[in-house]
Amino acid sequence: MPNSKSDNIIAAQIAATAGHPGPIGVFDSGYGGLSVLRSLRKALPDADFMYLGDNARAPYGNRSFDLVYHFTLEAVKYLFARGCQLIILACNTASAKALRSIQQLDLPTLAPERRVLGVIRPTAEAVGEITHSESVGLVATPGTAASKSYDIELAKLHPSVKLYTHACPMWVPLVENLEYDKPGADYFVKYDLDALMSQSPAIDTIILGCTHYPLLLDKIRQFAPPSVNVVPQGEIVAKSLTDYLHRHPEIQELITQGGNTEYITTEEADKFSNLAQIFMGAPVEAKRVHDLSTGN
Repeated sequence: MPNSKSDNIIAAQIAATAGHPGPIGVFDSGYGGLSVLRSLRKALPDADFMYLGDNARAPYGNRSFDLVYHFTLEAVKYLFARGCQLIILACNTASAKALRSIQQLDLPTLAPERRVLGVIRPTAEAVGEITHSESVGLVATPGTAASKSYDIELAKLHPSVKLYTHACPMWVPLVENLEYDKPGADYFVKYDLDALMSQSPAIDTIILGCTHYPLLLDKIRQFAPPSVNVVPQGEIVAKSLTDYLHRHPEIQELITQGGNTEYITTEEADKFSNLAQIFMGAPVEAKRVHDLSTGN
């Protein structure tokens, strides 16, 4: 409820942290955003980060627009209350289904001086410069594919580029069930890439439209035509954020500089830590929050 006790507590916490330096918030419905976080940490080694994975309610890919918006807004409020002045939605589904509403409807009253950025626009900007044939493929979750968000951004940024989209409902489960490097993944990766490429032989660039997909990168490159560029998002988002901070020093000044990262999950902390270290290439120690709406 808009006037519930928990909403009032979170609002008070957000107000109390306004204007105070804090970490960069990185949010994903699960583990995939860790692939973006890893690139962000490499690009901004002195910055502090706070990663939040809503693993208890993942995956978001098949959920409705309204539910993804509700979950994402809860996460944004939580990270704001924890002191983040800048948040990256390192989740294509959240970026597709919730980012614009949060930017336009919620930030002006919730925290007008803070920023929430996504992964779709910077990816669309970069891909338009990579393709030579102007035929680009997108593999994504069903939710991101149905949102048409990449179609919209490419039409604005690179109107001559033709986008071909294929939804891959099995790829995230393969990653989160640790089957991404097993022989069983071969069938699904090959099947979906063949389906994508059958739409146009002119495709010369494939966007990995889900931050889980870099763990499947070896198999994707194995089954994609050798002449096709496969584009993960981590480095693109990191470069875009670095450029953004150079252009907005007032935001950069609100990022604490200790080189630390805090990991938070809505599921069991030990389970998250064990899988997260596969994405991060280093040990991870996470903490659990049971309810984002209360912060407890």
